[in-house]
Amino acid sequence: MLPTWAWIPIVIGAALAQTARNTAQRSLTAQAGTMGATLVRFLYGLPFAAMWLALLYFWPGSGISVPARFDAGYFAWIFFGATSQIAATAFLLAAMKERNFVIAVAYSKTEVLQVAVFSSLFLHELPGPVVLVAVCVATAGVLLISIPRAKPGEGPVQLEWGGRVVAFGLASGAGFALSAVGYRGAALWLGPGVEPWLAGAWGVLWAQALQTLMLGGWIALRTPEVMRAVARAWRISLWAGAMGATASIAWFTGFAMTTAAQVRTLGLVEVLFSYVVSRRLLQEKLGKAEQWGLALIAVSLVLVCSQL
Repeated sequence: MLPTWAWIPIVIGAALAQTARNTAQRSLTAQAGTMGATLVRFLYGLPFAAMWLALLYFWPGSGISVPARFDAGYFAWIFFGATSQIAATAFLLAAMKERNFVIAVAYSKTEVLQVAVFSSLFLHELPGPVVLVAVCVATAGVLLISIPRAKPGEGPVQLEWGGRVVAFGLASGAGFALSAVGYRGAALWLGPGVEPWLAGAWGVLWAQALQTLMLGGWIALRTPEVMRAVARAWRISLWAGAMGATASIAWFTGFAMTTAAQVRTLGLVEVLFSYVVSRRLLQEKLGKAEQWGLALIAVSLVLVCSQL
């Protein structure tokens, strides 16, 4: 049995693995396009998810069995989470075509706040006052970070905070939030008798299998050349898949242990990791807004971790 606080290092590990996966996916975009890079996380991650599940079952003395509640209710939650995640990605891709894409990304960062709302509606998990404050502080932090800075020698950046860009951004955030709620709902459906590691492993396997079939089938029918590009880039794709599967297993395990709002808020530690990497590798300096944004995120992480 995992201790109640174990979800904290598990989620931090998920954020680290996701940072590594994102780095690999960025290099894949030039070879296979955005949709191909998105498919890689599911297609190449699926074998690693299967291996992890097999390891849990065949580990000497594990003594675990297949969960008894693999029924229509469980698969409805998995389907809900998997399709919401794909829809969120689609809305983010649509936002990339907009002139003010950065604002769409900023609005997509309201995911954490939307997770709290949807968890209350669908799972009846109302965040406590401290967690709710952490969610709001974290949302303010990521919005500050997302506001672009003017380049030296140029005038202020002109941004439009309305229209289609807002719709795409909010829809993307809602999709990612609903996917977290769906995966949390699937873990709860299995019941408290199922170990979090096992609930997470099964959830990742079913979700990635479904996403591979749906997204892979759509790409194969519409743009088969993307599938060929994904196959040619198998070396970096394996790394992206391995890191993606590791991150997903940890996320799903976290969802099996505590609320989606707490998991996704603590998951914003990925933003801190990304900025550390950016500063170390690219020698980038942070503006005042970004510094305040990172400080607010750090405060929100402390608040969430205090709720044990």
